[in-house]
Amino acid sequence: MHRITLNRMVHRGEPQIAIQFDYDDAVKQYVKAFGGVRWSQTHRCFYFKDSTSNLHQFFKYLRKKSWYLDYSALNSGTKSIKAETIPAKQTKQKPQALQAVYKDLPKTHKELLNRYVKYLKGLRLSEQTLKVYGNFCLQFLNYCRDKSFENLDTKDVSRFVEDVIVKRNYSISSHRQCISALKHLGEFLNLSGLDYSQLKRPKKDKKLPTVLSREELIALLVATPNLKHRTILSLLYSAGLRIGELLNLRVQHIDLDRLQVHVKNAKGRKDRTVKLAQVLKPLLLNYYTSYKPTDLLITGRDGQRYSDTSIRALLKRSCKKAGILKTITPHTLRHSYATHMMDNGVALRHIQELLGHAKPETTMIYTHISQRDLLSVTNPLDVIVGEITSPDNQHKKVSISRQSLL
Repeated sequence: MHRITLNRMVHRGEPQIAIQFDYDDAVKQYVKAFGGVRWSQTHRCFYFKDSTSNLHQFFKYLRKKSWYLDYSALNSGTKSIKAETIPAKQTKQKPQALQAVYKDLPKTHKELLNRYVKYLKGLRLSEQTLKVYGNFCLQFLNYCRDKSFENLDTKDVSRFVEDVIVKRNYSISSHRQCISALKHLGEFLNLSGLDYSQLKRPKKDKKLPTVLSREELIALLVATPNLKHRTILSLLYSAGLRIGELLNLRVQHIDLDRLQVHVKNAKGRKDRTVKLAQVLKPLLLNYYTSYKPTDLLITGRDGQRYSDTSIRALLKRSCKKAGILKTITPHTLRHSYATHMMDNGVALRHIQELLGHAKPETTMIYTHISQRDLLSVTNPLDVIVGEITSPDNQHKKVSISRQSLL
């Protein structure tokens, strides 16, 4: 269902009605066909002259379409017309929607986007980074479709961030990736109007990761009876793997005799070796016997690559069955692996190597959630009560279970 929002604005010194909607060619052509509608390059929207007559004519014009209309920002001349509100929160565009956007992109912009992706490949960025950067630049070029890309400048980027990234409620992490993608685009085009110093990334969230307790981890594995599914979850935890690393594992990467897994070409194009749990050996032997993998260790039907969506779905089912109420993702198992090692006294630099972190600062987050040192800290209330009830103060009676202390 298409959604159109009306708002008042002043353009060229005169009151106007701004028409805003997520880009769709059918909506665009229909709105443009309304008499008196013009395009504002400054405000990046269509508009018409603000008058009661024009408003009523526009409402009558839109009644021919079954579209949502939000005109709650208009405070006069519209109270006799029933309002249809739209949700305040907008969602990210799905892959299918992005494909449609690409298909509708002007030929010049398509060619530019393809050359940009080739440029990124030349920088030897990962496939995931190529996908993310390409999608953000696709949305940006679509947003600026009516402007020659040689004239793109910092203001265009700022408007795009405000109108698309913020309004569609992208995460801080995605916002940062978007700025990086657009900086690469500016470098590729050598845009003179793009001031890189003005393209600021928002600060990263400093949220502590969710971690499973030891009891929850065992409950999760017990609640996963399917052999392949249990092998997937056990490997994610036992080797502290990222989901992409697990899906890229091949049979020859597992050394059962030495209980090691060799992670190849991981994040940052780094290899590393991680020791597996002894209890995992019989599970893997059983998996080999049952599924007989020959290339990729974990495969879907017909030997095809297993999907990350399937892993997230099976993890969600197992968590529900195990009675785990926390929000758990495959990466939670990696966080749990690191935290439990720190609880067991493993040195920070060893954990950094096992996780494949480039910087020790990344690994240090687990010092904030590890319980090893925290559990040894004496609560100050115990200290106070202990001092009062010491042999030197035996005449005093202390109780915190009653309303007053005696």
